[in-house]
Amino acid sequence: MWRLFMSTFALSVVLATLSTNAQAQLFVFPEKGQSPEQQEQDEFTCYKWAQQQTGFNPNQQTTVAAAPPPQGGAVRGAAGGAALGAIGGAIGGNAGKGAAIGAGVGAFMGSAKRRRGEMEYRQSVEAAAAEQKQNEETFKRAYGVCLSGRGYKVG
Repeated sequence: MWRLFMSTFALSVVLATLSTNAQAQLFVFPEKGQSPEQQEQDEFTCYKWAQQQTGFNPNQQTTVAAAPPPQGGAVRGAAGGAALGAIGGAIGGNAGKGAAIGAGVGAFMGSAKRRRGEMEYRQSVEAAAAEQKQNEETFKRAYGVCLSGRGYKVG
């Protein structure tokens, strides 16, 4: 549970930082003597235009739609394996031995399933962060093109 919380928290921090950095990194200079009021209006217009062109709004927080990694894999696997092993062992004449073997195999399989789930979740979080960064870069390019066309130097 703690890993899930930390993964989700870390993703939130990364995405919030990316969104903040996307806007904080742009500098707009009026090359044709535009007034501050005109610059504000042009920036607003270009912001809206860039949103329409890219389908992305850097002010909206992105969330990950991936399922959280499974919890308690070894314990669940051991319990399930013990139950199945006890049934198989009872048929063979030794329910206790069957339960012990089943618990060991179940714990191993449950742990492997949990590790696989954690890895898949981590990959989905990383993919979401990479997609967020790409969307922000595309938005910034569109925003800069619009402002350049209106007589501003964007850097």
